Amino acid sequence: MRYRRLGRAGLQVSQLSLGSWVTYNNQVDTGGAVEMMAAAFDAGVNFFDNAEVYAGGRSEEIMGAALKQLAWPRLNYIVSTKFFWGLDRAGDAINRKDTLNRKYLMQAMDGSLRRFGLEHIDLVYCHRPDPHTPIEETVRAMSDLITQGKALYWGTSEWSAGDIRAAWEIAERHHLHKPVVEQPQYHLFHRQRVEQQYARLYEDIGLGLTTWSPLASGLLSGKYRHGVPASSRGALENMAFLRDGLIDPAKNAAVGLLEPIAADLGGTLAQLAIAWAARNPHVSSVITGASRLEQLQTNLGALDLVDRLTPEVLARIDAATAHLAQ
Repeated sequence: MRYRRLGRAGLQVSQLSLGSWVTYNNQVDTGGAVEMMAAAFDAGVNFFDNAEVYAGGRSEEIMGAALKQLAWPRLNYIVSTKFFWGLDRAGDAINRKDTLNRKYLMQAMDGSLRRFGLEHIDLVYCHRPDPHTPIEETVRAMSDLITQGKALYWGTSEWSAGDIRAAWEIAERHHLHKPVVEQPQYHLFHRQRVEQQYARLYEDIGLGLTTWSPLASGLLSGKYRHGVPASSRGALENMAFLRDGLIDPAKNAAVGLLEPIAADLGGTLAQLAIAWAARNPHVSSVITGASRLEQLQTNLGALDLVDRLTPEVLARIDAATAHLAQ
């Protein structure tokens, strides 16, 4: 395993990490989480990503139970969570959903700590921007969570470059803890935010990235080229919103063009896609997901392909996919 600093922060994260979105509670129980987290940890993974909203809080509970069983030294692993959507989706608790106000953030952190069974969370993200709460209020609340020892670092997820810079400048001006990381979607068909919109932020404020969906929800694994397999995430009822994108004819045709490139490198389509994301020097860690041990092990093998992505290979990949990238 290779490790990269989280932007300019001193924290070092594994180049590949393991996330729980979709899988925990839907496809993976505590036993499965223990098995795969142990295998990932043995392979050098030290970063495990989660969010309050995943499976309505159950994902944090499962990961927390797994961590308790695994009993690793706390210094040896990094856990993240994300706040915005809240858990009270049906009620009238207006300050508990779709917000980044101070009241919600403080109480959301206490809830996550209980579900994880931890004294602090290493990385805490604002899961989406909140146009209705002043950025200064959010920045102060996130900074206070660090001052209180409940979090060690904070960042954003799917924020615009302008909002990230505004948050950083508010923190700089008021001597608060600054956001150090952004968690954007990044894959062969979704590039512009990472490669263009954030370009100035890497040098100007030292922004780090922990990117999600390197396989475009499984599209880049090739499994959707002939429809939606019954065992795939695309077949899950709560993932129905993904289906149209997963069976997109043009993108699946491009995936077919990637297959011989992966074969020439001695890897799979999934490994090629993950390696492509990991090779970006601005990406601190690529968050992978898995519902089975074999899938996890295959994903981790992507690191073997990173150094084989020569300019000539990257040009072949671009020829197959760049015209479809956003």
